[in-house]
Formats: sequence, structure tokens, C-alpha cells
Amino acid sequence: MKLKALLHWTIIFPLLAGLFYLFGFLNNTALSNIIGALLLFVSVLAAVHHAEVIAHKVGEPYGTIILAICITILEVGLIISFMLSGSEGSQTYARDTVFAAVMLILNGILGICIWIGSRKYKEQFFITNSATSYLVCLVAILVLTLILPNYTSSARGPYYSEAQLVFISLACLTVYSSFLTFQTVRHRNYFVIESPDETLHEADPPSMENTLLSLAMLIICLATVIFMAKGLSPVIEEFVENIGAPRALVGVIIAAVVLLPEGLAAIRAARNNQIQSSINLGLGSALASVGLTIPAVSAVCIYYDIPFVLGLDMKSIILLALSVFIVMLSLSRGKTNHLYGTVLLVNLAAYIFTVIVP
Repeated sequence: MKLKALLHWTIIFPLLAGLFYLFGFLNNTALSNIIGALLLFVSVLAAVHHAEVIAHKVGEPYGTIILAICITILEVGLIISFMLSGSEGSQTYARDTVFAAVMLILNGILGICIWIGSRKYKEQFFITNSATSYLVCLVAILVLTLILPNYTSSARGPYYSEAQLVFISLACLTVYSSFLTFQTVRHRNYFVIESPDETLHEADPPSMENTLLSLAMLIICLATVIFMAKGLSPVIEEFVENIGAPRALVGVIIAAVVLLPEGLAAIRAARNNQIQSSINLGLGSALASVGLTIPAVSAVCIYYDIPFVLGLDMKSIILLALSVFIVMLSLSRGKTNHLYGTVLLVNLAAYIFTVIVP
């Protein structure tokens, strides 16, 4: 392997970020927090690069699945580290982060992709069966995990009992695994558009050596982002407290950090007139975010006997229902335009505003 490849910024900066954390330089001073935040951001960008290298090697739809699962690993790691810290409000971090991730994906990532792609190409086309398949699974899991807990009686409040958590976790895993089989085996053609001019912008797949290097660096980048974000969590919590915002804003910030790699990759695909890849990335990550995160967090909370809140309040349920309904209408015809993107971005603004000013 050439030395030049090993000296690429996507390798150097994540390693520097890891050393910065391991040697205790992230010590809650202003300078260390700024440097840590910059290294965290660069590590996220590096994760995007390495995930795209792997995705290019394995092809669609496997590439978007890999990136979605990587995003979920980031999310689970951050949520569990926050919950095990036992800080104030830790019982709601899982719910707030998962809900924020879904809202940011449905309204933010999809909204930006649709708006940017439509402004550049006027209309972009995708396979409606793919969007319908994603949304059927996503709606079922969202209701089971974030709405139904408010209406069960085994545990008081927006909680599930241990038996209910086990059942809901198995239900989520069943839906997600069934969807993966549907996506990669039986109906792979629903998620891949064979573009006639694909060869014009498609570079040669990377070598196996470069792919393995990217796989190793992707794992390092993900671990680095988790530890750096955990180290910066007191700063995040202090910032939210200083501006007088509710604790739910912490979940939004965590979700935004986690979704940055996937968001950048989706926007890049939309700019390249590959809106199908953007939809695969966005809705695939939303489905993985709920379908894998909730079972993982449930297992940890059952093992450590940690209660955690799952049910949303009525305001959040209304915003979630509105977002899902608008996305369903926007993706019902197989083509996008900038109006759909504008409405989704307005929904995103309403969500973030009502989090800060409840």
C-alpha cells in the first residue's frame, strides 16, 4: 500500500482524535472543547468517506445498509453511555434521541435532499415500491415503540414492563430482519435504479486492500465519535441548561451528530441526481435507528435494571404523525419537486422550535 494513502486526512485526523481523547486532553477547558469539537466533526466526515468506499465496493443496496447500521451503532453507543452515566434526565435520552433522529431524517435529510435535487434537476424520479416498503415497516415500529407505551397498563406512565420490552424488541427485530431480506433478496430491484448514464460518473470500485483499510478506519472513526461525543456531553448539557432549553434538546444534538455522516452522503447523492440512494439512506437509517436501537437499549436497561421512558407526549405524537403523513404524500408519486422539500423543512423548523420553546 502506498504511503500517500496512509497519510490521507481521513486516516490521520481520526487517529489524532482518538489519541486526543485517550491521553486526557479533553479536559473541559474552552480550548480543549473547541479542539475536541473540531476533531469530532472531522472524524464524522472521515466516517462518511470510509463508509462510501465500502458502499462503492459492495454496491447497492448493501452500501446504504452498511451506512445505516454504522449510524445505528453510533446512536446506540451514545445513548447507552449517556444512560449509564446516571445524569439527570437520562431516563428519556433513548426516547428523545430516537424521536429526534426520526424527525431529523424525515423532515431534515429528506427535505434537504428533495429540495436541493429538485432545484437542480426540477424533478427527480425514484421507485415508489421502495418508499412504500420503508414506510410500512417504519410506521409499525414507531407506533409500537413510541406511542403504544402511553396506553399500556402493566407499568404506570409511558413505560413498558420488562416482558413488554422483550416482546417489542423481538417485534422490532422481526420487522427489520424481514425488511432486510425483502430489500436484498426477494425484491432488490425495488431499491436500485439502473441509470443509463451511470457509467459516466461511476468510478472503478476500490481494491480489496483499500476496502479493508476503510473498514478498519470506519470502526475507528465510529469509536472515536462515540468517545469524543461522550467526553463533550457535559459541555452539551451545560449549554442546553444555560439557554434554558428542555433536556430534549440534548437528544436533538446527539441525533444531529450521529446523523451527520448519513446526511452528507444523502445530500451528495441527491446532487448527483441519485434520489433513490438518498431515500435508501434516509428511510433506511430511520428504520434502523428505531428497529435496532430500541432492542439494544432495552437489553442494556433490562440487564442493569434501568427504567427508561419510551412514550411520547401528545405534542410530539402530533408532530410525528404530521411528518409521516407529509413524507407519505411526498413519496407517493415516484417523483419529487421542491415544494415537497420546502414543506418538510418547515416541519423540521417547527419541531426544533417547539423543542426549544415548548
